[in-house]
Amino acid sequence: MLYEAYEMQRSFLAGASALAGASSDWMTNPSNPLSQSPMAPFFASGLNVFAHASASYGKPAFGLDRTEIGGKTINVVEKVEAVRPFGQLIHFTRPGAPKGQPRLLIVSPMSGHYATLLRGTVERMLPGHDVWITDWADARNVPVALGSFHLDDYVDYVVAFLEHIGPGAHVLAVCQPSVPVYAAAALMSADKHPARPVSITMMGGPVDAREAPTVVNTTATQRPHSWFEQNVIQTVPWFHLGAGRKVYPGFLQLTGFMAMNFGNHLVSHWQMFKHLVDGDEEHADATKAFYEEYRSVCDMTAEFYLETIDVVFQRHLLPKGEMMHRGKRVDPGAIRDIALLAVEGEKDDISGLGQTKAALTLATNLPDDYKTYFMAPKVGHYGIFNGRRWREEIAPIMEKFIHDADARAKNA
Repeated sequence: MLYEAYEMQRSFLAGASALAGASSDWMTNPSNPLSQSPMAPFFASGLNVFAHASASYGKPAFGLDRTEIGGKTINVVEKVEAVRPFGQLIHFTRPGAPKGQPRLLIVSPMSGHYATLLRGTVERMLPGHDVWITDWADARNVPVALGSFHLDDYVDYVVAFLEHIGPGAHVLAVCQPSVPVYAAAALMSADKHPARPVSITMMGGPVDAREAPTVVNTTATQRPHSWFEQNVIQTVPWFHLGAGRKVYPGFLQLTGFMAMNFGNHLVSHWQMFKHLVDGDEEHADATKAFYEEYRSVCDMTAEFYLETIDVVFQRHLLPKGEMMHRGKRVDPGAIRDIALLAVEGEKDDISGLGQTKAALTLATNLPDDYKTYFMAPKVGHYGIFNGRRWREEIAPIMEKFIHDADARAKNA
């Protein structure tokens, strides 16, 4: 019933949002005598903030139609290269771009947000790389007849997408996919798979969630596995394509993340209000753009979510050497020729310091010169892959890492 109650509330708020938006416009309309009142900007701004905060947001578009390479503007064409029930592979083609640039697969997190959360990540890497990204489906829109999606399937999708791109690719795993990507690399290395990546960059990922536990980690370990199954798993209502599917709803994930930093979100909306009162549309629009993306959420299949809680956050099977994939043990020691870069943020409140760095330690048979670590000072979780610090400080380190890995592979 929780899902149905949420949908009912969402419908109600959609109407309230539309009314508040129209009222805000009317309060600033010159033909309205009240618009000349000294209080009009305050009323209009308050209604504007409420309209934005209560609106519903669907899947955003990447909207990346051009990039600049060597001072020349190059068109970007978004092309779907491979389609599977629970995700597709998008290729940002750039007609006229230099040949031979590194191919980079960005594996987006399946954690309640769409791949467009990494828009800034993609945009920064486009000038120097042939960029691809995983675009995961909203589980509530996948018919039950198309089957289930487990953690094993996630690993299989990563392998299949690397096979599609071909040998010599590089991978960037942002947050949650660090574990399945690392598992895929170990399995492909053990099989000497020709499409195994040349390098993997992992950012803020819970490879070993026992290191510097955060609120997210503590929440997962303080409750038994049965609690999650009984309290957060919901059934998709009849009016969605995935009706009857068991899911972990995106709105619950969003509620949890918002609650973690509720004070900060209140301050952001208060600042938005002040910007609107002052007529500073640029700064107000920047805050709106962030929240439009942040509040655009999607559902995960129940089986994937519950297995992630169990394998990654409760039993820590990967760092213990006990993780299995379709009956085969995932052995990090099999990684012998894939360069690894672990990036962490000093202020990360989702994946604590050391959780991603553990990937370097686990790869016991990988030479030290294949391993790179970077800790970004004063950077939080989202700042690792988005914003000024990402663009100016972290991305150049990753670019050099990819260049060096390519050179090493060619000379091997």
